[in-house]
Amino acid sequence: MIVSGSTAQAFAAALADATGRDLAAVEYDRFPDGELQASLADFAGDRAVVVGSTVSSDAHVELLQLQDAVREAGASEVTTVLPYMGYARQDRAFTEGEPVSARAVARAVSTGTDRVLTVNPHETAVCDFFTVPAEPVDAAGRLAEPLPELTDPLFLSPDEGAIDLAVTTRDAYGRGATDYFEKERDYDTGDVTVEPSDAAVADRDVVLVDDIVATGSTMSEAIAVLTDRGAARVFVICVHPMLAADARTKLERAGTTAIFGTDTIERPVSAVSAAPAVADRL
Repeated sequence: MIVSGSTAQAFAAALADATGRDLAAVEYDRFPDGELQASLADFAGDRAVVVGSTVSSDAHVELLQLQDAVREAGASEVTTVLPYMGYARQDRAFTEGEPVSARAVARAVSTGTDRVLTVNPHETAVCDFFTVPAEPVDAAGRLAEPLPELTDPLFLSPDEGAIDLAVTTRDAYGRGATDYFEKERDYDTGDVTVEPSDAAVADRDVVLVDDIVATGSTMSEAIAVLTDRGAARVFVICVHPMLAADARTKLERAGTTAIFGTDTIERPVSAVSAAPAVADRL
């Protein structure tokens, strides 16, 4: 059965539909002292797929509880699906004394599962932190589905490291060119600067592609650069539409035509499900 955490209900329902598996009933409670309890209202079978987007510390605890609950209910085989893996960007100690948070949470998740699938982690190397078999799933191709008819499209990633996402989306769309911006991050201040590529963008539709849009600052700067260079329309697409704080406002003020994301994080811009990409691996 598919067992969903509270933060991944749309994704889990889509996964159940894509795989033909039953969706378990789950209850989410909070005690007066603030502690959580996620429990199964019904469960049958000896195999479970536990789905949880760990967008918060509470979501992490809930995932661990559901892993334990399916074992308690008799599951002998547990696969854990992380549509969005929280703390994945903290994949090394940037300064002395810091933890490698991605490693810490991966080890915790590993204790309750036999296998892990995680959708487009920021760095695929985080899968090595799990102590059970763990695989990244690329859902970037799903982002082509909500795009309208584009004029001489250019699929542009905000840095060279994300160019594969742009290529995958372009291939799924069926036509267009790809390129990337040069992005530099000051790890002391957190500031990011974006330098334009040499690609011609005048009168073209440009699709900015990334794995995650969190604060929207980098994307907003990129939109401004493209608008100054005469782009016809600028679309923002991402696998994980975190859109924290005022990110959506930043993007709209910068002049984006539309924002599309998947349902790894459930937001109003979640226009397509990443579940079929995971279903293929189950």
